[in-house]
Amino acid sequence: MNAVEIEAAISDLAYQPFDPAEFPYAFLEAFGNRATTIKRLRSGATNKSDFSGPWGGVLQTSNIHLAVADAGEVTATLQALKASPATRKAKARYILATDGVDFEAEDLQTGETVACSYESFPDHFGFFLPLAGITTVKQVRDSSFDIRATSRLNRLYVELLKDNPTWGTEEQRHEMNHFMARLIFCFFAEDTDIFSGSGLFTDTVAQMSSRDAANTHEVISKIFLAMNTQKSERSAAGVPRWADGFPYVNGGLFSGSVEVPNFSKIARSYLLHIGSLDWTQINPDIFGSMIQAVADDEERGALGMHYTSVPNILKVLNPLFLDELNEKLEEAGDNPRKLLNLRNRMARIRVFDPACGSGNFLVIVYGLLLYCKHFV
Repeated sequence: MNAVEIEAAISDLAYQPFDPAEFPYAFLEAFGNRATTIKRLRSGATNKSDFSGPWGGVLQTSNIHLAVADAGEVTATLQALKASPATRKAKARYILATDGVDFEAEDLQTGETVACSYESFPDHFGFFLPLAGITTVKQVRDSSFDIRATSRLNRLYVELLKDNPTWGTEEQRHEMNHFMARLIFCFFAEDTDIFSGSGLFTDTVAQMSSRDAANTHEVISKIFLAMNTQKSERSAAGVPRWADGFPYVNGGLFSGSVEVPNFSKIARSYLLHIGSLDWTQINPDIFGSMIQAVADDEERGALGMHYTSVPNILKVLNPLFLDELNEKLEEAGDNPRKLLNLRNRMARIRVFDPACGSGNFLVIVYGLLLYCKHFV
């Protein structure tokens, strides 16, 4: 399983009603453990746990010791797992405890911890990727939120094409890409104070569209219309009062057609789940990630789109100039003259991307230089 598939499986687990007896096995299954492996753990043949809680514990040698705790006893259960002789003997890397409300885990190798609500634990799936044999690096861990957003956008994209096959044709591909870009803007805007209040777009769609999704496309279309219409002109343009809270957005993103593909109940559910993510944690290079998720290699090449992942971008940028800039920054210390010289040098750096498909390369360069400049 790859990281996107694991995220999808973990998210599905979090959305299901919490089953204390099944959670440990469902969690391990989400990280790619085979049915035979789970069966042997259930039977006790390979389960080395010595935890004596109400549902017992599950200990997978060299991997993880996890247990479901009594209500309100998650921290105490995690401490018991850490102190367990079986944990040390089996050389478990992780310990995990949850009661279906709270969720806590620790990487015994690095000392890193996770503490969150149960429904939020998929946000930290990158923390556990070594369970699936995926050796994590900082860039992968830092992109956990991006992977979640990309995975959900991909599922929405695929689901929409089932009921709107013409939107995937060459004639309407641009409209579909434009529609997805508008959605991403709305998700960012409602979590970063571009819209008044939080959750404006997602909440409006949830409240104004029917649960069978029959009018979801109409609701979203009216929202897009509002954002392309000045406040003084909205009444004449047919913008309903419930959409008047959306600001006018210049720049052309919402200009032209406001046609929206039809939504199924599943597609509507995906949309609401995407909106529930904390988009302040998601990087702007999600546009490039989305292109990678919704278009295969052959299609991207035919369209002239070339996506480069963040780790690969850094393989170019670090030896090219970032490593040297960081060295100069460390050498400068608190010396005002050296810091000013470094700042002036950074201001003269120019980056050219001859295959600018998603723009990811330029976005990453800008973000890194801006971050470095913050300390100069």
